[in-house]
Amino acid sequence: MRAVALAAVLVLAVAGCGGGGGGGADAGAETETGAEAETDAETGAEAETEAETGAETGTDAEGDAVVVVTFNTGTAGVPGGTEPGDNFGYGPVQAGWSDTWYGNGLAWTAFVDAAAAFLADVRPDIVAFQEIFYSGRCPEIPAEARVGFVCETWQPGDPTVAQLLVGAGWQVACHPGKPDKCLAVRRAFGHFRGCDADLCLEGLAGSTVPGCGSGARVARGVIERSAGPPLTVVNFHGTSGFDPESLACRVAQVEQVFVDLGDGAPGANGDANIILGDLNTDPGRLASDDPSAARWLDFTGPGSAFHFVTELGEDAPATYGGLLSIDHVLSDTFDGACWSAGTTEGHPPVTEARIFDHQPTVCVLRR
Repeated sequence: MRAVALAAVLVLAVAGCGGGGGGGADAGAETETGAEAETDAETGAEAETEAETGAETGTDAEGDAVVVVTFNTGTAGVPGGTEPGDNFGYGPVQAGWSDTWYGNGLAWTAFVDAAAAFLADVRPDIVAFQEIFYSGRCPEIPAEARVGFVCETWQPGDPTVAQLLVGAGWQVACHPGKPDKCLAVRRAFGHFRGCDADLCLEGLAGSTVPGCGSGARVARGVIERSAGPPLTVVNFHGTSGFDPESLACRVAQVEQVFVDLGDGAPGANGDANIILGDLNTDPGRLASDDPSAARWLDFTGPGSAFHFVTELGEDAPATYGGLLSIDHVLSDTFDGACWSAGTTEGHPPVTEARIFDHQPTVCVLRR
């Protein structure tokens, strides 16, 4: 393994990206706490212009574009300095509460507002969330740990964090047993098959991999489009870590995407498929050392039905620790141009506080 790849693995292993943490965001399973550097997914000025145009309109002139975002909204530590005033009132005490009670899932109101504003500017059609706090757990949190967080004012029946991020006119569906992992679709674009409400907590199809924590880390949603044929979308959040057990879990999760989700069919089983999320490995850099990274390549590339839309390889923009690319978008039907907030030129970060482990990746997909 090259020295840079080894260093990156150590960053992932020590930080526990997607691994254990506080009990708020991901009941009975792993929670992401790692620090991640920004990504630079753009491949040229022409591609950037195309991506920006699609993001501004939510579609291209022919109505063929699909704007997608994958955003691991996990938070960790205290951004910048140590004084709360530096970070919208978020300091060491609040970071401790986030870890203990919110599982480091997005829950600090000022950061929720910043992420919502970002998505409003991008105007995507589909968003994949990982590591997002589920507001239904607010009653479990003590009063002093609610101040400044969404739980300070939340009441039963209020929107969840995922719903706050996308706003009105959207539908949210989450993984079975994992309310911190959700897909969202703009209703003008389409709706999830089998989900009639604005929020379907277990509205996606998925199953637990035995021995790999509770709930589904891979889930499928079928979007009935307002214009055009149905679209199958898979949200992926791989198990973190580089111990043998974690590697085996990720291999099994990749196979859920392409072989059997647990219902006898691959997760990506539609006529047109989009796969997006946090892989917790880098198929472009770690394939020779991580069997789960290699397993992605078994199903993608020349001669395969699927391909990475986001960039792969030693020179690909790093999305974790400045060393690895772990947030990706794949498809069998669409190509496109991608960019990342806070990294790609002309695209500022979601918030100057730099609280997020991941920067969101945006792709404008076209057939």
